[in-house]
Amino acid sequence: MKTIDIKFTDKPHDECGVFGFYNNDNYNLAELTRGALYGLQHRGQESVGITVIKDEESYTVKNVGIVSEVLTDKALEKLPDDGKIAVGHVRYTSLDFLDRAATQPLVMRYIEGSLALANNGSITNFAEIRNELEKGGAIFQSNSHAEIIGYTIATKRIDTESIEQAVMRTMETLKGAYSLVISSPSKLMGVRDPHGFKPLCIGKLNNSYIIASESCAIDSVGGEFIRDVEPGELVVIDDDGLKSYYCEKKKTTSLCLFEYVYVARPDSVIDGVNVIEARHKAGRILFEENPIEADIVCGVPDSGLDAAQGYAEASGITYATVFIKNKYIGRTPEGVGNDKKRRLLQMRLNVLTNVVKGKRVVIIDDSIIHGNTSAHIVKLLKEAGASEVHMRISSPEFVYPCYFGIDLPDEEHLISNKLSVEELRERIGADSLSFLSVEGIRSIAEGCNIGLCDGCFTGRYHADKPKIIYEDKFALKINK
Repeated sequence: MKTIDIKFTDKPHDECGVFGFYNNDNYNLAELTRGALYGLQHRGQESVGITVIKDEESYTVKNVGIVSEVLTDKALEKLPDDGKIAVGHVRYTSLDFLDRAATQPLVMRYIEGSLALANNGSITNFAEIRNELEKGGAIFQSNSHAEIIGYTIATKRIDTESIEQAVMRTMETLKGAYSLVISSPSKLMGVRDPHGFKPLCIGKLNNSYIIASESCAIDSVGGEFIRDVEPGELVVIDDDGLKSYYCEKKKTTSLCLFEYVYVARPDSVIDGVNVIEARHKAGRILFEENPIEADIVCGVPDSGLDAAQGYAEASGITYATVFIKNKYIGRTPEGVGNDKKRRLLQMRLNVLTNVVKGKRVVIIDDSIIHGNTSAHIVKLLKEAGASEVHMRISSPEFVYPCYFGIDLPDEEHLISNKLSVEELRERIGADSLSFLSVEGIRSIAEGCNIGLCDGCFTGRYHADKPKIIYEDKFALKINK
């Protein structure tokens, strides 16, 4: 298996975007789904795939890479353009290597034909379910959580009257975070875990139905947003239209707050909250909580820009473009380890010296994980002649890991778990450093129609942490 260094920035990462389409209008499914996956590319850049169902047979194109690399015109020729159902997926992996066998959609043969599945999230009882399935004779090809979900659905289907019942029974078995798009030979299904950790929404395009991780994917194909899938809901679409089923609802729901800070695309609306408005609000609250006198405000591209505009609005300080980002750098330039990371950072960002020279600069970013990127950014600004550099972060300190689909290191590798704010300020070389408060970040999602998860900031999780964690393909560890 080829090992590829894929983590060259100390940013949190989400684990995937999903898309499904039920075709009642003779659309070219391959082309349409590719367009939607471009809209979800920000949720994962390691692999991409499309499965099209025609006459109850499945056809799949998937590989490691981004949409433009994998879903070429030539590759799409392998897919029927007049299919009935499509499932699409973009993936980010939390592993240190790209497990090609885990590329989705995962297509399995089960008792009634093909089952195509795309997942976003993290199953916290993954190890226990996998162990039980292996005892029953299951043979796994990957470390994918989608694979154990598919196996569980197929197993439950043996003792149930319908695929819907099998999926509902599977929801009773799974713990943790999952938003799924599933296709049986004749039905498209969308599933959101009972806590609602990950977003999932429903749209329409004329008479056809869409299920997607974010509303921006619906917009990208010209569709109309209908509503969010509710926590614990199973949506089933077939020739009779859309039906809805619910498993037992949780007392506390837990949408990941970091969807609003970093993960989601700015033009999406998630559970009633406009993402770009939430980021502007984060910037405004950040100034109210941590004011400073300065000459210009700027953001780290791309995730700090919206909050920086909000900070400028609240403070009256001039907003300026300071960094130019090179978006056309290959994913795997020569070199490994820290040298490669430093080289990538230098190649990706260039400072407009004439804008910052002699100025007091407020720089806004969305988070600090290890501190390396922040230190590099401060250094770039000071080398360009900034007289002062004040860093403001539009989220609280990351002190605890995430178990529910955001790839955050364990506590010992989170810099804010080890250093005070003042110690971290000294480490990165800024003249001042402040974070948004927990109360502040929760208020940016005011109007959200479900509860919010802030476990990575507070250590308070609304769902059970995993008891056993698969560290890699062959090792288990107990989570203490």
